Amino acid sequence: MSQFYLSQRLRANKTIEGICEMAKIKGQVKWFNESKGFGFITPADGSKDVFVHFSAIQGNGFKTLAEGQNVEFEIQDGQKGPAAVNVVAI
Repeated sequence: MSQFYLSQRLRANKTIEGICEMAKIKGQVKWFNESKGFGFITPADGSKDVFVHFSAIQGNGFKTLAEGQNVEFEIQDGQKGPAAVNVVAI
């Protein structure tokens, strides 16, 4: 196998991983601390809870989430592990 082929294949795999990683996920807010500006979301598929920061919440005005609120979000690698981004109440 040529070096070029391997390079192209690795690049394609990274692109596919990026697309899959940015898939919309549904979940429910486990808890959110308004004063600290963060909390956790439980994905509907039963996977591990995901950290959410207030800056990831889409919308205008005061950005907060309520316990039990249904949301849709994407996951990206954060500083300390997976984090919710582009969080939208549904």
